[in-house]
Order: sequence, then C-alpha cells, then structure tokens
Amino acid sequence: MTAVTAAVPTARPSVVRAVLRNKLGVVAITVLALMVLVAVFAPLIAPYDPGAQDLLVRLHPPAWAHGGSSAHLLGTDQLGRDILSRLFYGARVSLLVGACAALLAGLVGAAIGLVAGYLGGWFDRILMRIADIQLAFPSILLALAVVGFLGSGLWYVVLVLGFTGWVSYARVIRSEVLSLRTREFVTEARAIGVRGGTIMRRHLLPNVLAPLATIGTLHVAAAIVAEASLSYLGLGVPKQTVTWGGMLSDGQLYLGTSWWVAVFPGLALMLTALSVNLTGDVLRDVADPKAYRS
Repeated sequence: MTAVTAAVPTARPSVVRAVLRNKLGVVAITVLALMVLVAVFAPLIAPYDPGAQDLLVRLHPPAWAHGGSSAHLLGTDQLGRDILSRLFYGARVSLLVGACAALLAGLVGAAIGLVAGYLGGWFDRILMRIADIQLAFPSILLALAVVGFLGSGLWYVVLVLGFTGWVSYARVIRSEVLSLRTREFVTEARAIGVRGGTIMRRHLLPNVLAPLATIGTLHVAAAIVAEASLSYLGLGVPKQTVTWGGMLSDGQLYLGTSWWVAVFPGLALMLTALSVNLTGDVLRDVADPKAYRS
C-alpha cells in the first residue's frame, strides 16, 4: 500500500521579490504594521487618557493651525479630549473587530465550502441556496437588524460581522474544492480508504489556504468599515468605548467650524481600510504563480 501525499503548494524563494516588486503594496504593509503597533501599544504611547475631559481646551485646533498647541498635536474635541489619544485607542477596536470578524467568518465559510465542495449533491445545493438567500440581504442592513436585536457590545459586533461574512469564503473555497476533488492525490486517497474528513483536512485544506488568506485580508477592511458604520449610528460598541465611527459621529456637527474633530478619524479609517485592501492585493499576487516570473 503506497502512501498518498497531498499536492501542497511549496514556498518559493522569490516570494520576497514578488512582494517588493509592488511598491504601493510595500507602503500599504508598512502603514498597516504601524497601525497594528499603535493599537497594541496605545496605553504606552497615547499622551492622554482618551476619556479625560478638559472644557478649558475644548475644540482647540491642531498644533500647526492658528491657536493650536503642541500639548495637543491633532487638537481636541467638543469635550476637550485629545484627538490623537482617541485615535490610538480607536485603532485597537477597529483592528480587533476586523481581525476577529474575518477569522470567524473564515472558519465558518471555509468549513462550509470544504464540505459543500467535497460532498456535492443535495448537501451542496442546500448550503449554496442558504448562501444565496443571505446574499439577497445587504450585509450592513442584516448587521443593523441583528445588532439592534441583540444590543450593543464589542463581541456582539464581532459575532454579527463574522456570521454575515461567511458567504464569500464558502463560495470561493467550494469552487476550489470542486476542481481539487478530481485530482489524482484525492482519488488515490479515496481508493486506499482514507475517510472524507481526513481528505478534507489533510489534502484539500492546505491547497485552499492561499485564497482563504486573500479573502480574509479583504474581509478585514470590510469589517473595519462596517464596525465604524455601526458605531457611527450608535449601534456598535458601547458609547463609552472609543471608536473611529463614534468619533465621526461626534464630530459631524463641527465640520464647519472645527473640521479636525471628524476629519482625523475619517482619515485614519480610510488609510487603514486602504492599507488592508492593498495588502490583500499583495497576497493575491504572491499566491498567483505569474507573480514569480522573473
């Protein structure tokens, strides 16, 4: 009896060269890494407590603007809270929600996609019809409905965004598995009596990790924007927790007079989402064999 070895893609020494070839992607990865460091070390590098109020310095402009002060580099909001400190702490919520929601959606979607693609038949049709039904509802409206029913909370938001985002993973992984299940290493594993669960875990899953990672990276950006949208509407995490969406909501009334209250969290949100999306493009190019052509 011969052992069957899965056709797992091997790492190529030119991966780093393929990444460095994408200059915009390198910038995006650098910005994203800085955002992660800021989020992790926010308690150490934030100049002020993000919730500390000082009405004597309310709505002070950034340090470089007329009337600004170096004590508050990005200015203060309507309650005298330091904008820079609140941006640092807001990054923690956004990246945590984005990463956890993408991880949850990836686990659920990958499991469904593997099972549906491998088993096929009526089981595949039922799961894909469920996916079609969910796609018929706009994800943000579905998230609004569920969060409105469950109530606000960080982990409620993670659960909602995770369980509303599994469809894209499932459909892509299913299509990959449909093409892989007829390959020689799968048919040989079946012939020697390897169980279906083992085939999916040891032979199919390693071959779909590249598209899974790419979709997951892109879903992080979507989850970050969705969390900000929910927080902007007051349906995300509790109001006392600093979020970029909540800062945008607080600053919308001051756009005409104190633009920095809303502009800086908006820029942080845009740069983070853009950096994550561009990082996903880099991962996609690296996973593509054409990316390794010299």
